[in-house]
Amino acid sequence: MFIGLDLGTSHLKGIVIDDAQNICAEASFPLNVKRPKNSWVEQDPNDWIVATENVMASLSIQVKLDQVKAIGLSGQMHGATILDQNGNVLRPCILWNDTRSFEEASYLDSKAIFRDLTGNIVFPGFTAPKIAWLKKHEPKIFDQISKVLLPKDYLRFWLSGEYVAEMSDAAGTSWLDVKKRDWSDDLLAATGLDRNQMPRLVEGSEISGLLKGKLAAKWGLSGDVIIAGGGGDNASSAIGVGVVKGGDAFVSLGTSGVLFAASDAYQPDAASAVHTFCHALPDTWHQMGVILAATDAMNWFSKVLNSSVQEMTNNLGELKAPSDTLFLPYLGGERTPHNDSKIRASFINLDHNADRETMIRAVIEGVTFAFRDSFDALTSTGTDIKQLVAVGGGSKSEYWVQAIATTLGLPISIPVSGDYGGAFGAARLSMIAQGASKDEVAISPKIKKIIEPVMPLHDEYLSALNSYRSAYKALKTLT
Repeated sequence: MFIGLDLGTSHLKGIVIDDAQNICAEASFPLNVKRPKNSWVEQDPNDWIVATENVMASLSIQVKLDQVKAIGLSGQMHGATILDQNGNVLRPCILWNDTRSFEEASYLDSKAIFRDLTGNIVFPGFTAPKIAWLKKHEPKIFDQISKVLLPKDYLRFWLSGEYVAEMSDAAGTSWLDVKKRDWSDDLLAATGLDRNQMPRLVEGSEISGLLKGKLAAKWGLSGDVIIAGGGGDNASSAIGVGVVKGGDAFVSLGTSGVLFAASDAYQPDAASAVHTFCHALPDTWHQMGVILAATDAMNWFSKVLNSSVQEMTNNLGELKAPSDTLFLPYLGGERTPHNDSKIRASFINLDHNADRETMIRAVIEGVTFAFRDSFDALTSTGTDIKQLVAVGGGSKSEYWVQAIATTLGLPISIPVSGDYGGAFGAARLSMIAQGASKDEVAISPKIKKIIEPVMPLHDEYLSALNSYRSAYKALKTLT
């Protein structure tokens, strides 16, 4: 058996699969996000440990774990987890959707070497500008930095005692030479760091260490249990749904929204605001467009309405044409294609007829239009998207998935275990690290349903998309 742990923003998820990739057990534990100031988003890394303890305890109750051979890790990307020389956490982790370092990001991005070596814009959410911010605003913390770890790699350190990162997650730091798949000494030096403060690098399908004996005994695991390199949440989800070769793609409706396409070659186009990263398998890359608030936008609106997301989305009926009411989902800025950390969300064209359902559908449509922005950005680089799979909590809403399918003009497949894409992919990577063939493991999952686009509504969604894009341009003049 194999375990996959996915350290997300709102939950830590875990699954156990057998040798045939059947899910034998699954569990999750909620995580809290702190927003101490405007544009700041942080988490306490100790919460990740508490969550892991609870998830592993739950899994061990559901199934005996003495046959587990390997563990794979997936996790939210870009977070800066700062450790001192004794491995102690120096401050709360600054998360991927924290945009406080927009000035530092702009400065680093102005240095041509960053785009040349990473293939990407230096976004405020990436790790390097966070450290540049610390150097300026929290110099006492900066001076104590012994290691900078990404969230899942701090979890790895706790599980194994090893300082290790893997290529897909490391590519989102702005310190990795993405083509060479190695840390860049020049990029590190630009933020006052050196290679000694970085974890060593492995591929996602390689062994990164062994589970500590005391933890194995506590959870009922036996023998040497290896820990695979794993992957960033989106790369792991791609492994989970078999998106590993050119032409394959998925759409993720999680806290953030991601349109992810696998690539057989390194083909960056930083100016498009498309992310070009290493995949979790050797000699493979991927591109993705990123929306900072996908289900996060719906979660926000559910609090406003004092209603659960399920209640809001379950009774929408058949897909309808967009109304004149628009929602721009830029609650914390946006990445693809705008790279705009200052823009904020807005409802537009509200009138007396704009009722509760109209506004709910406007939120869904706003995120949907943001996916079309990412789709156009990816295809403009030459990426050919032939098929799509949906993952993430938002994929439970057939209405939402069909709105995306209709706007993109492509059918979207829903896998049986779509909500556990990252954890499932991490478990698959642990199978490969333990010796299984990647061609036999990283295959398409069982599909529960294929959501077809409603083509009679396609033009109406594109018309509303044009209004949405015009609204962004107008709103931009006010920021």
